[in-house]
Amino acid sequence: MEEKRTMGHKILTAIEAILVLLVLVIATGTTVAAQGRGRGAGGGGGGASPGGPPSGVGVGRGIGRSSDASAGRADAGRGNASDRSNGRSDAGLERARMASDNLKAADNDLRKHPNLANDMHVNANDLRAGYQAALAVNPNLKFGQYVAATRLAHNLGRTNPNITRAAILAGLANGDSIGKTLQNLGLSKDRAKSATKRVDEEIKRSKR
Repeated sequence: MEEKRTMGHKILTAIEAILVLLVLVIATGTTVAAQGRGRGAGGGGGGASPGGPPSGVGVGRGIGRSSDASAGRADAGRGNASDRSNGRSDAGLERARMASDNLKAADNDLRKHPNLANDMHVNANDLRAGYQAALAVNPNLKFGQYVAATRLAHNLGRTNPNITRAAILAGLANGDSIGKTLQNLGLSKDRAKSATKRVDEEIKRSKR
């Protein structure tokens, strides 16, 4: 019985991860489509900024449209799924919404501060793609945390091979702060504080 419960939990966790990935793929496709429409329209008017998603686009809007198209059957299906999974499907949708919101915030940050990517000698698309992949594992991850983890791994990785971006992101996903994660990876409290302060200053300079 315990084995069956464990297997069921693993399956539900996998479903949540798939939901997050699907929402991120939809968000990416929507952004690309919006960019194409913006170029075709010549960029005029007072709508959303170029490259941004059109107003009303998001996880919630897609759910509403599915309900309209199916005369409420989609709502009933989601309700049944929520009941059968003791609310876990609702938790999966919330994770997907969080990931989608964080990805949109990252897009805005990259548009406003292009040097965030340039100063790390990567292009904005690669930085965004890496963050998008990280959100599939930890939808609560903020873009600033991902950038900080990337810079810390670059600054410290040569002398501390176990300090990698993946290791830092794993610590954040576990609920630890960046400073605590660095200590868990072998740095002293003072060195972790100093390294974090240096990266904070680097990020601030990139945003000027």
